[in-house]
Amino acid sequence: MGAADARRLVADAGIEIAEARRTVGVSQRLVAVRAGMSASQLGRLERGELRRPTVDALCRAARGVGLAPSLKLYPAGPRVRDAAQLRLLARFESLLATPLRMSREVPLPIVGDQRAWDARITDGRRVSSVEAETRIRDAQALERRLALKARDDPGAGVVILVVNRTAHNLRVLDAYREAFRTQLPLDGAAIVRALRAGRLPAAGGVLVL
Repeated sequence: MGAADARRLVADAGIEIAEARRTVGVSQRLVAVRAGMSASQLGRLERGELRRPTVDALCRAARGVGLAPSLKLYPAGPRVRDAAQLRLLARFESLLATPLRMSREVPLPIVGDQRAWDARITDGRRVSSVEAETRIRDAQALERRLALKARDDPGAGVVILVVNRTAHNLRVLDAYREAFRTQLPLDGAAIVRALRAGRLPAAGGVLVL
């Protein structure tokens, strides 16, 4: 699928470059010089016939006709999880007592939105959404991500951030725990007591496992 994605991106870029070049009235030869390729190669690029142009050449050709290149990557299908995250979610699920039950990979209820909660637990009446982090790379970005998902999902319920117990994560939480306090007020002990009693926690919180 990656090869097909590449062909589609190159073909789309070629069409945009050709249209922009004609609009601004620049010759293929001039754009080709700026792109570091021959005029014939640029023509093939515009027609989608140049199979493997370099990213550098594509960007130079785009700039040569006044376009600013951009590449964005989006989730495609279920999120790829590593073994550590799967183990972390399994440890969390083992804490649940009846009637609590857990579902994994719960998408946000927005058409076209690729975001999903890592898990959701329910007692049959209420729900709580779960985000599992094996390694916290950017605490502020994580805080924003959780806040936005909770904002955009009116059915999220209280949010539980489950964090892998590593020296790195403990250091990050020690430094940033209070930044999460408003959104995630409960600490792990209170969350574990509720789950083992078959109850959802009364508020969101951070649980280190």
